[in-house]
Amino acid sequence: MANLKYFLWLTTRKGLRPGEVGALLSYFGTPEALYFAPEEEYDLLGLSQGKKATLLDKKLDGAERILADCEALGIQIMTLQDADYPERLAQLADPPVVLYWKGKPLHVDDKLTVGVVGTRRCTPYGVDLATRLGLELARRSVTLVSGMAQGIDAAGIRGALKGGGNIVSVLGNGIDVVYPKDHRWLYEDVAAAGTLVSEYPPGTEPASHHFPVRNRILSGLSMGVAVVEAGLPSGAIITARLALEQNREVFAFPGPVGATASLGCNKLIQAGEAKLVLSAADILTEFSAMLPNREALPEPLEEEEIQARLDGLPTEGYSPQKERRGKEKEEKEVDKTPSRAYISLSDDPEAFTDDERDILLAIAQKALTADEVSEAAQLPARRVLSALTMLQLRELVEERPGKRFFAKVILTE
Repeated sequence: MANLKYFLWLTTRKGLRPGEVGALLSYFGTPEALYFAPEEEYDLLGLSQGKKATLLDKKLDGAERILADCEALGIQIMTLQDADYPERLAQLADPPVVLYWKGKPLHVDDKLTVGVVGTRRCTPYGVDLATRLGLELARRSVTLVSGMAQGIDAAGIRGALKGGGNIVSVLGNGIDVVYPKDHRWLYEDVAAAGTLVSEYPPGTEPASHHFPVRNRILSGLSMGVAVVEAGLPSGAIITARLALEQNREVFAFPGPVGATASLGCNKLIQAGEAKLVLSAADILTEFSAMLPNREALPEPLEEEEIQARLDGLPTEGYSPQKERRGKEKEEKEVDKTPSRAYISLSDDPEAFTDDERDILLAIAQKALTADEVSEAAQLPARRVLSALTMLQLRELVEERPGKRFFAKVILTE
């Protein structure tokens, strides 16, 4: 595509969120039109000075470097305007304008796809559930969609690989950057059996704010999302809520009352936001009419056969709670935030959304309930809950007794 370099220029503009990139593309029609637009047109859009400045930077060397890197690494590029761009993603309010992928072509619109998500701090119970789920979904011709994190993500992927199924793994970093580092062989296996996908160009390191943004793609590619184990707050719960907003089905496996790793799943079920499931069969029942060649699909495996297939399955990368104590520092490097640090808005005006900024200011001196935050910040309750979840995931907000929230950072001008 002749205009590919302009797509790459647009999607690498600093400070522009995915939804803003899509809105600009929709307004101008093509990335070239945006690139060559006079400054006066940018003024009409009411952009901040920082966003206007990044659009006035017309250097294309970064885009050309990405093109060269992709060619050298065997990474393909897809844009929102390509004919083979997944319709499921195109229907989102903020679809990724550019996708980088490696492996099999990303043809999912005619397939049954189920997202499998959960915590890194999983228990042996969660590992077993996720592995069995991946295996059974794969055997029933279902494409598994997941991330690449330790714990539930890795367990589900390994099960699907054992079942010989197709896998789409959505990353929060460049496809050439292996994270976690001990998943290199898993990256290679997924690229061979399925597809690695990211909206981040090669060389992009993982960062805490990438993963909540990434999750909308994971849920968007899925017809339903199954949460195996998840605490509160967690990226898996963010994915489940995004799935609900995208009109996807949400399923959750129940866990022991009081178990930290199952608190999120149990809450989803209690609130009626997720359907309680006990096996892959429960999920497949919801989609029975959509299963390809359903007359010829294999019957569910007997327990002995499942165990025989899973015996000897590599366990590198699993992260049961008891095995994580010595690795906690390493795993939290990308999302560690100092307590009550000062953050200058003038140094990085795009670090927070408007909602996040208003909420942090509202709870800077006093812990408030979500309803009190909504009143203080003059924001709808749903937006407050969504922003609070994001801020908790970034460890910028802590929840105190009485479901009150307090800012762990102080914003300055």
